[in-house]
Amino acid sequence: MVDRDRDDAGRALNSRPRDRLGRPLPPGSAGVARIPDDLDLSPRQTLTFAQQLLDDGLAFNAHEVLEAAWKNGPFAERMLWQALAQLAVGVTHIQRGNPKGARTLLTRAVTRLTEYQPEDGTQAPYGIDRTGLIAYSQALVDALDAQTPISPTELTPRLRA
Repeated sequence: MVDRDRDDAGRALNSRPRDRLGRPLPPGSAGVARIPDDLDLSPRQTLTFAQQLLDDGLAFNAHEVLEAAWKNGPFAERMLWQALAQLAVGVTHIQRGNPKGARTLLTRAVTRLTEYQPEDGTQAPYGIDRTGLIAYSQALVDALDAQTPISPTELTPRLRA
């Protein structure tokens, strides 16, 4: 059995360095800065940080930021944050050259974004562009299905309207 770092509760921690696309590197390698496991930001800070990472081509790191919001946020918003995290990891799969994985995650993101119903019945909270992100994700799925090349400039979704 592999000896792994663990937190105080005994959950496994992954301290291995990762490359720009989130792939593990050999121990001791120089990788990109990791997102802390205990990241706790406000929703607006989360969106700003995730957008910056997406704009810098670090979709895997954006996924980790959005995943923290999904796991730590209010129950009523979990589907929304999960969809955003899945969108970011779908982009990561495109960056890694994995169209099947990308299609799966982007389709899940479209489903969750479509099914998410804001509490007030109108807009998604925090200025999240739910309608635009559904269209963006579906356009990527369509491009993957048509085997149309997707340029790196097309892999920077706008999280807010």
